[in-house]
Amino acid sequence: MPQVSLKDYVEWVRSGAALASFPTDTVPALAARPDQSDRIYAAKERPPDKPLILMGATLDDLLPYVNGSPDEIVLWQRMADCYWPGALTLVLPASDIVPPAMNPVQTGTLGIRVPDHPLARYLLSQTGPLATTSVNRSGQSPLEDMADIAAQFPELVLLSHQAIAALKAAMGDFAMTASGVPSTVVRWQDGGWAVLRQGSVQVAG
Repeated sequence: MPQVSLKDYVEWVRSGAALASFPTDTVPALAARPDQSDRIYAAKERPPDKPLILMGATLDDLLPYVNGSPDEIVLWQRMADCYWPGALTLVLPASDIVPPAMNPVQTGTLGIRVPDHPLARYLLSQTGPLATTSVNRSGQSPLEDMADIAAQFPELVLLSHQAIAALKAAMGDFAMTASGVPSTVVRWQDGGWAVLRQGSVQVAG
């Protein structure tokens, strides 16, 4: 699929017409509208027991997708305030608006994250929260270069060089490469946090 303008990128992703990729603070994301998550699994040949992460521009955008008591939400907000935007994924009880395709084995949980990358957050503010994972075939290393992504996943929609240059002029410069280190993943259970994967963010379990 050709590299496109910002307007076309947002329209195609919001309409569910295309899978997309964009840079984040960890590795580039393979993204789709949440109800189109099955297309991510197909593109990656990803096993169904590996759920996707819902990325959003803000915690407020993501809260409708999780289910907790007012006291729990206060604690989740406290964790988000400490580490977001950043490379920390919170695994929380999923609400009933989460499309089943996001988690085919139906664990009842959902990983959410606000990335520490200005372009990612801007795009997410325009598209709404997106189901995401790394860009690679299942079992292979994540792709980090946009040229490699375009070559290996030609069906993905990418921002054109002109669109990226215009956004940098408007927003200030930002990197198109990232750390390459996956996010830390913590799960809420029994009133506390359990570390499922230790990434670049250090969180005590």
